Amino acid sequence: MEKVHSIEVEQTTSSRLAQVDFENLKFGHILSDHMLVAEYNNGAWQSVKVVPYGNIVMSPSSSFIHYGQSIFEGIKAYKQENGDVSIFRPDQNHERFNKSAARLEMPTVPAEIFMDGLKTLIDLDRDWVPPTKDASLYIRPFMFGTEAALGVHPSASYTFMIITSPVGSYYNKPLRLKVETHYTRAANGGVGFSKNAGNYALSLHPTKLAQEEGFDQLIWTDAEEHAYVEEAGTANLLFRIGDTLITPSSETILRGITRLSIMAIAEKWGLKTESRKVSVQELIDGIENGSVTEAFAAGTAATLTPIAEIGYQGKIYKLSDPATREFSNKVLQYLNDLRYGRIEDEFGWNLVVD
Repeated sequence: MEKVHSIEVEQTTSSRLAQVDFENLKFGHILSDHMLVAEYNNGAWQSVKVVPYGNIVMSPSSSFIHYGQSIFEGIKAYKQENGDVSIFRPDQNHERFNKSAARLEMPTVPAEIFMDGLKTLIDLDRDWVPPTKDASLYIRPFMFGTEAALGVHPSASYTFMIITSPVGSYYNKPLRLKVETHYTRAANGGVGFSKNAGNYALSLHPTKLAQEEGFDQLIWTDAEEHAYVEEAGTANLLFRIGDTLITPSSETILRGITRLSIMAIAEKWGLKTESRKVSVQELIDGIENGSVTEAFAAGTAATLTPIAEIGYQGKIYKLSDPATREFSNKVLQYLNDLRYGRIEDEFGWNLVVD
């Protein structure tokens, strides 16, 4: 594979930064001044550029529109207390991105494009990283097939891009989730573990139906029996059952970086952890007998959001008051302190942008 040795930078002549109200950020609606664009043709990455944010031109026959070769990631950058800008664990997102690419028969993106391009872009737009409480710069790397031809085959060309958006909280209250027992998000042997556009398209209609019933999101279950908990629509799930922190494990579940971080912190603090199958019945029984003391969603966008209620087979199961939950409140505070540079980064997870 041809190695890209330099990143060309074209700065905007008309910044939109002064128009941003950092105290009122609607998630994903405000885009920063610049974006990274890299093109793959003839079996090699040809160029990498940082250019002013703007529309892109493509053919109506671009292959990803018709055949779905489209993957993405979600990362966040934070304004630390000393003024530095840091990116939280982007190496893990790079690794996961390339696993998604391999599953969808797309080219992998080398570190000198993904990581170096990311740092170049964030350095250029560092003033877009919000200085306000609980805010961050959401980073969206994505890649799609661009071959202008109809026919079911892997695209011969691809575009890799990174765009960024200053954001506040994704959820601003504890969640009401409904256990989904009819629709399926992902099946064994499929692409559930990858972060591809199709997984999210499949979730939209069932989620809309649940929201019409007053729920915020779904708890997806396995495709075969609908008997085992998988993940929520926008985040992984974690439960404290007895003295153990448990997260569902399956090849259909996204390998969440926030989830992995929380499990690592729990282990360092001496809490037992398990990644395993979790049946819906185990969860419901645990809520009823009091052994499920904490339940929360975890993800880049969601960060850590407590679950207040779970709907299953027409009945609502209420969990404990989120304000009283010992571990989830403690770990959320720890993660915030770590990412905003208020405590030592003992895990080495923050990539400081020089």
